[in-house]
Amino acid sequence: MILDRRRFLATAGAAALLAGLGLPFIADMAQAQTVDQAKLLAPAASPLPEKSIGSPTAPVTVVEYASMTCSHCATFHTKTFPELKTKYIDTGKVRFIFREFPFEPVATAAFMLARCLPADKYFPMVSTLFETQKTWAYGNDPAAGLLAVARQAGMSQADFEKCLNDKDLAAKVQESAQYGNTELGINATPTFFINGKKVSGALGIAEWDKELAPLLAGK
Repeated sequence: MILDRRRFLATAGAAALLAGLGLPFIADMAQAQTVDQAKLLAPAASPLPEKSIGSPTAPVTVVEYASMTCSHCATFHTKTFPELKTKYIDTGKVRFIFREFPFEPVATAAFMLARCLPADKYFPMVSTLFETQKTWAYGNDPAAGLLAVARQAGMSQADFEKCLNDKDLAAKVQESAQYGNTELGINATPTFFINGKKVSGALGIAEWDKELAPLLAGK
């Protein structure tokens, strides 16, 4: 496997992790509070197929940049996202786009596993990884933890190892983070763009209601 034990267990400050992905660390975010939708949704934003749910004609488009080892991302996806989906995505009001922003090798590996599954299993795998995050992201053997989750999704150990040895896939997952950092000014997760407005942090449903209400008035 390309992700050996030492790389799995490597830890460092955010600047070092971003540097490890070839990303510059951005300390001042004030200049990037709103992003043009064309830039946000440009094909260059991700070299991998877009992962989205909700109506393509929804009046609001939300783009989330997340890391699979981010505890705040897990909080959002396990506690808030189900209600956000029921209230806004399933009703055609919001289109939700999910993009990879791994800070380190364990998160990259988790995203790769989700990408290696059939397209219809991507979001269920992401949900499972967030739900089980504590069992694989922070233990002494994250590789074994990820393998256990992958097996639950129907992957064999051979498939697991083949997936994590895919250097092209690893590079493309990281390209998503590179674009987000250099072009959109992201250096923390989760970061959301709500019709281009950048909002960071694990927003609760009341905060989502506040953000979405003016955009959905009369719709």
